[in-house]
Amino acid sequence: MHIPDGFLSPSVCGISWLVSLFMLSICVKKVNAFINEKIVPLMGVMSAFIFSAQMLNFPVAAGTSGHLLGGVLSSVLLGPWAGAIVITCVLTVQCFIFQDGGVIALGANILNMAIIGTIGGYFIYRLISKFLRGTLGILAGLAVACWCSVLMGANVCALELALSGTSPLKITLTAMTGIHALIGIGEAVISVLIVTFILKARPDLVREIK
Repeated sequence: MHIPDGFLSPSVCGISWLVSLFMLSICVKKVNAFINEKIVPLMGVMSAFIFSAQMLNFPVAAGTSGHLLGGVLSSVLLGPWAGAIVITCVLTVQCFIFQDGGVIALGANILNMAIIGTIGGYFIYRLISKFLRGTLGILAGLAVACWCSVLMGANVCALELALSGTSPLKITLTAMTGIHALIGIGEAVISVLIVTFILKARPDLVREIK
């Protein structure tokens, strides 16, 4: 889902950057409203963990592999606004240090994974965990939100490629949805295992919707 340079048109890149920067400015304001000595090191640790976890790929279908995105995981532990900042930092380091995704296309990658995937996924988690209370609500909401977040990011990525004239929407959407539906399952399983462990060790770190 990391789009390299040359695949998106200048207009799609420009709009993606504008939307991403606007949303990130909101995220920064939201985080500044509740920032404390606890949240800052947690954001740093979460950034390092997700960065490291994304280096590990798991096999999917037809020789394709996927890796943890971590957007919903970070939002459940830190909140959606801090989670989006964490994923943005991870994507930026990957882009400039490891050339994973293009510099010009970075705005689109941030939009797809840090904004739509993280914030959008969190509100799915919030909706489910409001109806299913306790540990069941947390884990069920997390699993569904993780799967949906991967699909949402992939679908928007397909739309961006289609609007750029890179590939017809029907072809891109079919390919992206099929593969990322499987990656989303891996995302859900890994995230649920991590949060299950945290619930036993440090339950205070997990955001349960009141």
